[in-house]
Amino acid sequence: MSEIKIYRIIGNYNKNHKKYLFRKEVRALKEEDALEKVLSQITSIGIYRRQINIQEVKEITLDETQDYLIRELSE
Repeated sequence: MSEIKIYRIIGNYNKNHKKYLFRKEVRALKEEDALEKVLSQITSIGIYRRQINIQEVKEITLDETQDYLIRELSE
């Protein structure tokens, strides 16, 4: 049986000639699933996938997460 892991994805995108940095923490089974979830969240605000630059995808522990909801769901 697979274990759900926590991933932190850091990247940036351009919108209206401004550069925005983002850091998302998500729960997923695989790194590809976590990346897809973050991309779908960001594209829901009207950004194209080609405008998004992913800088880092990293698996983190429960202690490293800063998102309260993820921490509560993982305990």
